[in-house]
Amino acid sequence: MSARWHTFPTPEAAAEACCRHVAAILEETLTSQEIATFAVSGGSTPRLLFERLAASAVQWKRVHLFWVDERCVPPTDAESNYRLSEEHLIVPAHVPRSNVHRIHAELMPDHAARHYAEEIRDFFALEPGEMPQFDVMQLGVGPDAHTGSLFPGEALIENRESVVAAVYVDKLNTWRVTLLPGVLMAAKHSPFLVAGADKAEAVRNVFQAEYDPLKYPAQIVTHHSRRVAWFLDEPAAALLE
Repeated sequence: MSARWHTFPTPEAAAEACCRHVAAILEETLTSQEIATFAVSGGSTPRLLFERLAASAVQWKRVHLFWVDERCVPPTDAESNYRLSEEHLIVPAHVPRSNVHRIHAELMPDHAARHYAEEIRDFFALEPGEMPQFDVMQLGVGPDAHTGSLFPGEALIENRESVVAAVYVDKLNTWRVTLLPGVLMAAKHSPFLVAGADKAEAVRNVFQAEYDPLKYPAQIVTHHSRRVAWFLDEPAAALLE
């Protein structure tokens, strides 16, 4: 496992460091590519990241935005990951609408998943069985060690062939659409931004528990992806040895 973690006194400091990390990767990518791809996650902590990225010098006209997962709600819903990005990154950073590849989660879940998978396949010009390689995939982790919308016990955790799926989360009584493990593992850079004492046990388990991704889904990325960096506030890192 090549993943490393960095600890900061506050969520804001962790977000600032994560912002510098992401911005540097995007800018370096744009020195050798015409465009860069950036997949983002939802939640309260990413808001801090998005606000800082929006104020950065990243050439957003050359960055294409995708989503790691989405709740099955309309894009105007307060629970929408897209809405969070819209308000705190897309609008303030003036990201071109043609660069925004959202999950159409207002559709039926399976339809939304198929639509998103087709858009990804077309954008990356994927051959059958090939996985997209996002330049940056920003992730988080839940108190149960889920990442994206891959929750403990989800059978799709073992799926390495498909790109996107609709998942029903029993504990939340809701549908979501999520990228699948093959895509998560193929990302070129995978920064995690995690804050809060309620995440401490999950963080410890991802790094120090026996490898069991069905129990700790975030281990998939942390153990198998190429360049993984965790940005933690002190409460989230409290149980790491």
